[in-house]
Amino acid sequence: MVSALFGSTPFQNQAGDALVSKVAGTAIAALFKRSEKVEANVRAEPVTKLLQGSVDGFDFIGKGMLMYNGLRIDNMELYLQAVAIDFGAIFSGQVKLRRPTSASMRVVLSEDDLTTSFNTPFVVEKLQRLQYQGQPLHFQNTDVTLNPDKTLHLQSKVKVGDSDSPLNLDFTASVDVQDRHKIQFVDVTYEGDEESVALGKALIEHVNHLLDLDKFALEGTQLRVDRVRLQRKNLVFYGSAHINQFPSGKGVNK
Repeated sequence: MVSALFGSTPFQNQAGDALVSKVAGTAIAALFKRSEKVEANVRAEPVTKLLQGSVDGFDFIGKGMLMYNGLRIDNMELYLQAVAIDFGAIFSGQVKLRRPTSASMRVVLSEDDLTTSFNTPFVVEKLQRLQYQGQPLHFQNTDVTLNPDKTLHLQSKVKVGDSDSPLNLDFTASVDVQDRHKIQFVDVTYEGDEESVALGKALIEHVNHLLDLDKFALEGTQLRVDRVRLQRKNLVFYGSAHINQFPSGKGVNK
């Protein structure tokens, strides 16, 4: 059976892991609207272990991945060990896990990614759920800068209700993680007049409540962050992903 599937030469004997790698890469790429690069590499030695659904390791590297909700990820790396898969599902172009697994994770968001994300309808709608002084908010021209001192600077024009004169939202903050799944703006300093500062404080409380990774995880996954670093105009998250089932939806739209 093994030779019938994979042939008998050393090169052909590697067809099984190459097939699984290709299907996994294609399935992951389908989770995003578009990607600059998606590369999956399945390791199994000997390759016949795949017939029992046993994989020694699975590495995934993605670059320039645009989610269907408009959010963009500059770089994502996942490294899994000892994965159990349903090998039969591979032939129908699917990746199915036989049991939950965990992966180490590295995710990079660039300064441009953050600015773009804060201007997407997906994020703007969430920001505008905040009622300020009983009035709806309207955000325009939000800009995010990552500073050399490892702080994040955000500026935005915010109209309150029907006002024709927007407030200038302007704050600088450090980025921290709490309970491994809540990304928080901390040690915040505000610029502007009293009204702008008051709006900034209300917004920070609102945003810190929103930035819960459990609200942004793909179907069947749970993300946990151990460290957050600002490095060379990038915001980098190091942590793990617990995967109960291979995601099948088109990103998050919560």
